[in-house]
Amino acid sequence: MTGYYTEAQRTLQVEHDTVTLADMLDERIILDELDERAIGFISSRDFFFLSTVTGAGEPTVSYKGGGVGVVQVVDPTTLLFPSYDGNGMYLSMGNIAETGKIGLLFIDFERPDRVRVQASASLSTDADDLARFPGAQMVVRAEVDQAWINCGRYIHKHTRVEDSPYVPDANGDAPVAAWKRMDVMQPVLSESAQAEVAEAGGTIDAEEYARRRAQGEA
Repeated sequence: MTGYYTEAQRTLQVEHDTVTLADMLDERIILDELDERAIGFISSRDFFFLSTVTGAGEPTVSYKGGGVGVVQVVDPTTLLFPSYDGNGMYLSMGNIAETGKIGLLFIDFERPDRVRVQASASLSTDADDLARFPGAQMVVRAEVDQAWINCGRYIHKHTRVEDSPYVPDANGDAPVAAWKRMDVMQPVLSESAQAEVAEAGGTIDAEEYARRRAQGEA
């Protein structure tokens, strides 16, 4: 077995009489590298959920979207994924720089299925890594600690509609985020971001931003 469970998890397993089941899953399901099925599943996804934790133990979870293969499988123990322009808080990337421990959840909502990965991660600005993801500010290199295919029992079925227009294209270009165009945001944006807003057609007010959000355009 991998010795995956914590003392608190084991206590609850004892309380609910699932120790034997948990040990079987630990032995047979939880792997220390990606198998062929997991590699295929991850490579087919265009989004995932990323969990990170601060040095003080405070967690955060983010949705990360991109093109198909937004997470690239380098080999059975190594994953790469991009960090694109965001809200400037750098919560996930800052946590990775601080603690390096992440969880990734890959889901197929149309044919309920999912893969979980726990990994040790670091940030990269290596030119070759960045070249894999046009438009990325940095790249996360994740070394797989544990991975397992998780049943889709409670996953609700959803039908995919369309790609986000904000995902960088092959040249790394993407539209300016609507929230950056709000007039109230201009004083806190960098000079380069303000220039991008001007080039995109100038500012919009809060009412226009709310309208765009309501229409799913922001």
